[in-house]
Amino acid sequence: MTNRTTAQIITSQSVPKLEQLISGLMSAPETADVFGVFDFPHYTVFPGFCDVHVHFREPGFSYKETVATGSAAAAAGGYTAVCTMANLKPVPDTAEHLKEQLDIIRRDAVIDVYPYAAITMGEEGKVISDMAAMAGDAIAFSDDGRGVQDEGMMREAMQIAKSLGKMIVAHCEVNDLLHGGYIHDGRYAAEHGHRGICSESEWAQVERDLKLAADTGCAYHVCHISTKETVSLIRDAKKSGVDVTCETAPHYLVLDDSNLQEHGRFKMNPPLRDASDRKALLEGVLDGTIDMIATDHAPHSDEEKGRGLEKSAFGIVGLETAFPVMNTHLVKTGILTMDDIVRLMADAPRRRFGITSDPGFSIWNTDECFTVDPAKFLTKGRATPFEGNALAGVCYLTYKDGKVVYKK
Repeated sequence: MTNRTTAQIITSQSVPKLEQLISGLMSAPETADVFGVFDFPHYTVFPGFCDVHVHFREPGFSYKETVATGSAAAAAGGYTAVCTMANLKPVPDTAEHLKEQLDIIRRDAVIDVYPYAAITMGEEGKVISDMAAMAGDAIAFSDDGRGVQDEGMMREAMQIAKSLGKMIVAHCEVNDLLHGGYIHDGRYAAEHGHRGICSESEWAQVERDLKLAADTGCAYHVCHISTKETVSLIRDAKKSGVDVTCETAPHYLVLDDSNLQEHGRFKMNPPLRDASDRKALLEGVLDGTIDMIATDHAPHSDEEKGRGLEKSAFGIVGLETAFPVMNTHLVKTGILTMDDIVRLMADAPRRRFGITSDPGFSIWNTDECFTVDPAKFLTKGRATPFEGNALAGVCYLTYKDGKVVYKK
């Protein structure tokens, strides 16, 4: 190995002694063969990333993804911790149902996987789930994929979550404002005869929930924000002292509805919005309104994603492209720094969600370019709007809990 001490190591609040850890592993006999292949001046070492919004589809929909394939894909993307959403079968709405998922995680996951429990029974928005019984095993409570429509029910859920010391994590969507839409209600929809989803369907529920969070004192986190109005609302709420954080995804920061094509790999919920929304999201990342980056990794079968914009299922995959997209479009263009990436993709998620496990690290060649080929993904999902794109950033190794969990 040459010049091992000159590797660029991005420090982290999560791994304050990362450099010492790397040096020790490189010199240890049992791991020297793993690290001996690296010419370290050309590589960057990051603390393991953390994604608080993924769908691993198991139990219930293993043809789309499994805990084994999803966690392997996460490791390939430099992630060592993820939080899995509750839209499963059975929905984790009781301790018994949550245990089914936990048993699979303990058996098959190659990284840390923290499950959400549902806010309502069956994610149907009618009856509060058995929140107290699940609080010890759930990272937080979310009905992701559906907004809780009833204000009184969301207030009650926040009150219970507050009493349990847990967070409410909300997919914000007003059903009465959807009108059968499936892409953003903007120019592309108008020009191509598609039904649009208005921005108000997102921000109106965020506005409601922020008032409820202020009233109850509940810790509140907003999923995958996509509109300029949402950014503004959360910015103002933070200034007023509401205990709120939020996430957005790489695709909302680098794409907008002008990039749409007539293919299901461009269909996600919320949809790609207007260029003005993308600009506001970037401003929110830069000024700290947006706390973290999450992928909303949502795999489906090829058949489910091959029906065009109108009829394909909502959702794209993102774990294996998240850092390369951020690196290519935001770091190498000078908008963000590598330290920003660590804050957004490693430190802030762990800090907000109370994830204290050892994050390990990943090793990247941040200059090496590749063409996105979904056939090479480890996830079962293949739908990505970045298919065929040239990106910079190749993960060569991910290390967690004394083990190599991914090696190129």
